[in-house]
Formats: sequence, structure tokens, C-alpha cells
Amino acid sequence: MPLELSTLEARVIGCLIEKQVATPDQYPLSLNALVNACNQRSNREPVLNLEERDVQAVVDVLMRKQLVLEKSGFGSRVPKYHHLFCNTQFGSLQFTPQQTAIVCELLLRGPQTPGELRTHAGRLAPIRDVAEVEAAVEELMTRPEGPYVVRLAREPGRRESRYAQLFTGEPAQAVAAEPYALPAATLAADSALAARVGALEEEIARLRTVIEALQAESYKSG
Repeated sequence: MPLELSTLEARVIGCLIEKQVATPDQYPLSLNALVNACNQRSNREPVLNLEERDVQAVVDVLMRKQLVLEKSGFGSRVPKYHHLFCNTQFGSLQFTPQQTAIVCELLLRGPQTPGELRTHAGRLAPIRDVAEVEAAVEELMTRPEGPYVVRLAREPGRRESRYAQLFTGEPAQAVAAEPYALPAATLAADSALAARVGALEEEIARLRTVIEALQAESYKSG
């Protein structure tokens, strides 16, 4: 993937996307507002405690990468920043509102299940159900220019696999989705059913033999 972000760059980009969608009247963000967004205790994983100079350093790097632009309103004395990460006029990253919300939440919260993404991304875009999340994620995983999301191996005790964004590189966890394994109870039930079906087939074959013998005997008697 040509576009790579550090962990802190992902946090800054995620915050700018979030505030652009959630609070457009307060966007672009001043440096102080961006620091508060990065250190926000809700909707963040992990929770950070960045200093203003830390965020400014990250913003400077993102500006050199042309992923963030300083944009101050008329008469404003405070520099404000907005992202050029996705959905810009000439940018290559074009996402639907649902995909934008999902990418944003993965940048801000880390790997999540489809159910978690429906809950979290639903505050940024209308998402009807988990199936819509799965469809959006599937497209993000199969884009012609390269995947932006990967499915992680299902962890012990979890019913669903989690998904992670790839802008900060491949996750430390194994990224190959594990083969689907039927529960032991299901396998046992299937085995019992197969045995019953086999027994019935043998009984039908035996009865067919008896009927054919009776028919032959009746034919001879006639």
C-alpha cells in the first residue's frame, strides 16, 4: 500500500475525519482542538496523553505528506487544519460514507468485529445492520489498488473475527482468517444423523429385496 501512516499520524487523521463528519460547524480544527480530540477518553483505543508539541510535530509531517492542509477562516488568527486523506477532489482514496466511517473508527479504536463497527461507525454514517458493515468491509478488502482492511484470525472465546486497517501496516496478529470450524455438538449431531440415514438405506434395500422375491414367487404361481 503506497500510503502508510505511523500510529500517531493515524490518530490525527482519524480525529480530523471524525470531527469533519460529527461536528462540521467546528471543522477545520485548531491545534488545541486537535490535541483535545487526540486525547479524548471516549471513542479512543488506546487513550493517549499527547502534548501540543507532539501533535504539532505530527501535523507538520502530515502537511509534508500533503495529507493535512492548514486552512484558516477569514479573520481567524489561529491556524486550523483539515485532512486531505480521503474523498478529496483529486485524491485516490474515495470511500462511501459507510466506508469512511468504518475506516475512521478503525484508525481511532483499532481492530473491531462487524457488530462493534456497526455500533461505533453508526454515529458517523447511517448503517442499517451488520450485513451492511460486512459488505462495506469486503469492498475495502478487495479494492483493485490494494486492500485497506484485513480480517484477523478469530481469537479464542470470540464468536466473530475482528477487522483491522492496513494504513499503519499489517497487525502483529496473524492476518489469515482461520478456517470455519463447526462446533463439536454440531459435528456429533451430523454424525448421528448420517448413521440413521445409513441404517434406513440398508433397511430400504432389504425390503426392496424381499418385495422383489415375493413378486417373483407370485409370478411363478400365476
